[in-house]
Amino acid sequence: MDETFTLSNSDEDRFDQLTIPRDKDDHPPALPMLDAYLSMMRASALSTAGRIGLFEVLADGPAQASELAEILAVDIVGIQRLTDFLIATGHLLRDGSSIANAPDTIRWFTRHGAIDYSPGLAWMADAWSIMDDLSESVWRGGPARLLWDRMVDDPQLGTRFSRYMCAFAEHLSPDLLAAVPVPTGPARLLDLGGSHGTHATAFCKRYPELRAVIVDLASALGGTNERIEADGLSNRVTVRADDIRAFQWGDGYDVALYLSVAHNMSLDENREIIAHLARVMRSGGVLVIHEYPRETTPAIFETAFRLTLLTETGTRTFSLIELGEMLDAAGFASYGHIVLSPPEKGTLIIARR
Repeated sequence: MDETFTLSNSDEDRFDQLTIPRDKDDHPPALPMLDAYLSMMRASALSTAGRIGLFEVLADGPAQASELAEILAVDIVGIQRLTDFLIATGHLLRDGSSIANAPDTIRWFTRHGAIDYSPGLAWMADAWSIMDDLSESVWRGGPARLLWDRMVDDPQLGTRFSRYMCAFAEHLSPDLLAAVPVPTGPARLLDLGGSHGTHATAFCKRYPELRAVIVDLASALGGTNERIEADGLSNRVTVRADDIRAFQWGDGYDVALYLSVAHNMSLDENREIIAHLARVMRSGGVLVIHEYPRETTPAIFETAFRLTLLTETGTRTFSLIELGEMLDAAGFASYGHIVLSPPEKGTLIIARR
């Protein structure tokens, strides 16, 4: 049954506006729990929209609620309540009797935008389930099960996470290409924890003589070879399914990428990895680390991310000082950092071997 209804002027006139007497200086406080409740509902509604493909359906143009219910195979009352809320949050617009994506929704959550982050909305449902263990993680000081173990037990979890990371990588790649110098002529690139292959393929497309090696866990490589083949780069990008801590990387690299991986490793593991990177890189080679240092990341995001890590991996982020000490100990000649825009996007630490 369609829930849509309107009030006529005569209906509205039945009610007079009444007020509770208050002192003129008495300002009512914000309703307790309102911010937490609305944040919960906003996250849940966006996650649901991502899982059922609502924004992608509307990428083809406005549609009525009944049409959306039929296309998405959901209940009419359910889709009306979901879209009503997303209209209130500004993610959707009402277009006469139809519903349409708002401009920012088109930009970020559909195939017509600059970056399609809809896989991130779908992943949020998985993250929500994992974060249900937060209270126990706070009690224990870490997760009951590592995210990587969850992915082994549920391969589709790894696939959904990789799709989300792929969207973020597409957002990050232009910054990398602009910031990272690659020598002319034949060169080799190592992408540690490269998962989806987005960065390795972006560099190979920009530099025709470049060859790349991606090393990551098998559970994180779902669909990677297929994407590389679709880009016509199978003869230049090699994928190795292995734990990067096994140090089976090869050597002779001119560029090494260590992107969004340091916070998944312990302090000692990072020291060992960066030291080994120094050994497998050519003199003058460039190492790029992507991380969320406390010095350059807004506190609300950095602390939220560390809380997420407590529940997912039991690890933490690293400061610029800590990363600099690792680079010094490994023998890198020089290094600096670039704060990305917006700063929640992270910071690039660029070191010269």
